[in-house]
Amino acid sequence: MSKNKINIVVAGATGYVGLDLIYWLSKHKKINIKNLCAQKKIGKQIKFFDKRIVKPLPKITKLSKVLWNDVDLLFLSLPNGESQKLLKKLYKFNKLKFIDLSADFRIQNTSDYKKWYGKTHLAKKIQNKSIYSISEFVKEKIKNFRIISNPGCYPTSIQLALVPLLKNKNLIDNKNIIIDSKSGYSGAGKGFEKKFKHKNLFQSIYAYAVNKHRHMGELDQQFKIIDSEVKYTFNPYLIPTYRGILSSIFVTTKKKKSAMHILNELRKTHKNNKFLKICKLNEEIGTGDVINTNFCKISVCETRYKNKVIIFSAIDNLVKGASGQAIQNMNLLFGFKENEGLNV
Repeated sequence: MSKNKINIVVAGATGYVGLDLIYWLSKHKKINIKNLCAQKKIGKQIKFFDKRIVKPLPKITKLSKVLWNDVDLLFLSLPNGESQKLLKKLYKFNKLKFIDLSADFRIQNTSDYKKWYGKTHLAKKIQNKSIYSISEFVKEKIKNFRIISNPGCYPTSIQLALVPLLKNKNLIDNKNIIIDSKSGYSGAGKGFEKKFKHKNLFQSIYAYAVNKHRHMGELDQQFKIIDSEVKYTFNPYLIPTYRGILSSIFVTTKKKKSAMHILNELRKTHKNNKFLKICKLNEEIGTGDVINTNFCKISVCETRYKNKVIIFSAIDNLVKGASGQAIQNMNLLFGFKENEGLNV
């Protein structure tokens, strides 16, 4: 394990994810926070935005003030389209590594990126130098890359539960998958009220982005790596709570396979993964079980039909779905303990 501290910078420090990231980083014993950067509120203390952050930290500065030769890692918690511009300029600093929490480096095919995000990718030459990093699936490979692309929150909750089953080939019908994911409104970012004009947003459930949610781009990519013929239906919902995601995944088992076979496969896959909690069969779970933690909790449940199984996967969208997984990826990248700074 690495013994030396690393110097880090956070870009996009004052958004929902940026603040959660800084909160967790402030507990980490292996880092020095050199700069906290934003476009507004320059000179403000970070605790002005989040009272949970009590450790003395640098005041908000502009990115132009950063001395990049002294930095080991840049966290980017920026709107889609902004990270690629920065990395195009900063990739020349050979010592510098990047963990991007936007979608800019999640989709390897830049034509697909444009299809889902409506933007031409501006850093095509370094796109293939990134790795899509659900921590549990890249523990060794991640060390070979400088650009770490943090997955989306919905895809994290979905893939931790579903990828082991797709890889098995003999458990479920890969062409008949339905995914229903419900998220707290923080997943939409600070400007969510402008994005969603829905009446009574704080008192109701809202189905949105029907058949066109942008996270389907990375799900398509990752599923096709396993099985080019995977077919799934996905729809997200906003629920009137601040944080948390509960994904319900409906699958059809293959002949002579049961919910217990699915449960055993998940237990086998995740037995050494510190942040996965696999429940006993038919256990009821909810986002309250994982709020403010980096855990993913998964429950496999039988239905009234033997070949129909529901898999529930719960995460905190701001932690395991964003900031916590980013720190977990940092720990893997630099050889720290995987749970360093992430203990509750």
